[in-house]
Amino acid sequence: MRNIDLKKEISKIEEFIFSQLEKSGLKNVVVGLSGGIDSSVTAALSARALGKRHVVGVMMPYQKSNPSSLSDAKLLVDKLEINSQFVDISELVDHYFDNFEPEADELRKGNWMARVRMCILYDLSAKYDALVAGTGNRSELMSGYCTQYGDNACAFEPIGHLYKTEIFNLAQMLKIPKQIIKKPPSADLWQDQTDEKELGLSYAILDDILHNLLDLGKDREEVITAGFSAIEVDKVISLIKKSAYKRRLPPILIT
Repeated sequence: MRNIDLKKEISKIEEFIFSQLEKSGLKNVVVGLSGGIDSSVTAALSARALGKRHVVGVMMPYQKSNPSSLSDAKLLVDKLEINSQFVDISELVDHYFDNFEPEADELRKGNWMARVRMCILYDLSAKYDALVAGTGNRSELMSGYCTQYGDNACAFEPIGHLYKTEIFNLAQMLKIPKQIIKKPPSADLWQDQTDEKELGLSYAILDDILHNLLDLGKDREEVITAGFSAIEVDKVISLIKKSAYKRRLPPILIT
């Protein structure tokens, strides 16, 4: 994997966050706080870059969310001393599916939740004269492990250039609460969901293969020769290709 200087990386991200706000003419950011490591790191970096008074952490649990998600988000808010707002999305989600789409599966419901949360963040960004700070990392963005116009919708991505394994290292340096760092990464869209279970790969393997493909420019055979199985490499290549549409603006017909 890459060997990055975490102290310099923190400084670069802080400058990036500050510059995005300066360009927009706004002074505040809103961050959706899930109780997970990515949103925690994003909020911490935003507070360092802008000052804690200029960060609003928004907690948006669903009734079936893991209770620790909310308690960990509250723990982070208290640690960072940032502003916060609580919005329970249960009624918004259940009304639609109970009345219009009762046969929807967990994936559809999960995507709906992600989009409802982003709608809330954008509405609150107007209330607070703020930009929506994204919480996506490079691992998720390149593998497509995100909801289009849901958690991948934002004004800018402070940690979008970093792999998940790098986020863990950054979190330790930022002194994110240990219980947030140690728990299995999860979108928490349904019970017992974990990122790695859904991806079918550990983040360590996923990140290493992505690094070989994207940063080192190796082809399939070279990555396999580097020590990965053909199944693992083919899976990552497939994830990148199938999710390409999520990383570009909607195509427009050129006449």
